[in-house]
Amino acid sequence: MSKKKKTNDKLAKAIRTFIALILMVVAVYFGGDDVMKMFTAHSQEVNAQPTDLQNISVATGKSCIAPIDINEDILRVYFFDVGQADSILIVNAGQSMLIDAGNNGDGNLVVKNIKTIGISKLDYVVGTHPHEDHIGGLDNVINSFKIGKVMMPKTTTNTKTYEDVIDAISNKNLKVTVPKVGYTFKVGNANCEVMSIGDNSDNLNECSIVIKLEYDGINYLFTGDAETANEKARSWPKIEILKVGHHGSTSSSSQEFLNQIQPQIAVISCEKGNDYGHPHKETLQKLNKIKATIYRTDEKGDILLIQNKK
Repeated sequence: MSKKKKTNDKLAKAIRTFIALILMVVAVYFGGDDVMKMFTAHSQEVNAQPTDLQNISVATGKSCIAPIDINEDILRVYFFDVGQADSILIVNAGQSMLIDAGNNGDGNLVVKNIKTIGISKLDYVVGTHPHEDHIGGLDNVINSFKIGKVMMPKTTTNTKTYEDVIDAISNKNLKVTVPKVGYTFKVGNANCEVMSIGDNSDNLNECSIVIKLEYDGINYLFTGDAETANEKARSWPKIEILKVGHHGSTSSSSQEFLNQIQPQIAVISCEKGNDYGHPHKETLQKLNKIKATIYRTDEKGDILLIQNKK
């Protein structure tokens, strides 16, 4: 990095800090929820905890969901707390991607979170596979925002949940894109690649769209409910940050797969006291064996990973 860029970065941080202080003073003297929300948006990154990964910090809890400058070249990856379900929002340099939207009852929450963060358009919406705990809230999302491209697997179901999503897509004159393995695209300055997608109506989990995201040398893997069959079907690159497959079930996260990708951070989306026993003890043991730091929505609530450029 050049000396000029380092100076500019320091100046930008100083300006943001100064603005945050001004907002705090205004909030104290004049009150107002909007002002406090603006202050929280600046302070949340200051309060985020650093990780062993350079330039990556983690914030948890409801304070994660606050207004941001969506045009900043900072990668933000939100794991919304939607109980026994998945919903992930990725924001960088003016663009965004939503991967799944929880159960039917989570749609309004996901919409509220996205609006609170300050997003009015989703450039990519991904329904990893047609199970309700992944696509249940997608119709709410599609009805509420400008949408760029919708990606889903070829496999369909005849459930009302799936039909509601398809109706929402049709009503906005959108089309479903079924990506192929190797399909690449960008979210801001983050490079994305589809690593796996199946077509098995007997096991919808194996149909999950698996996406690798790379930003400034750090790799993320978003697995949906992909299972060991998907893991064994190809070779995998080193992954620093893993969204653990199928809520931490033993049907995913084989030891061979984890040994290959060697994630340093593993995020599990599940509900406290869920009926499935997720995450399974065996999966946690395997993640501990490779010394991954584990973050769970059932323990932490909303989880936000923030990656600044080196």
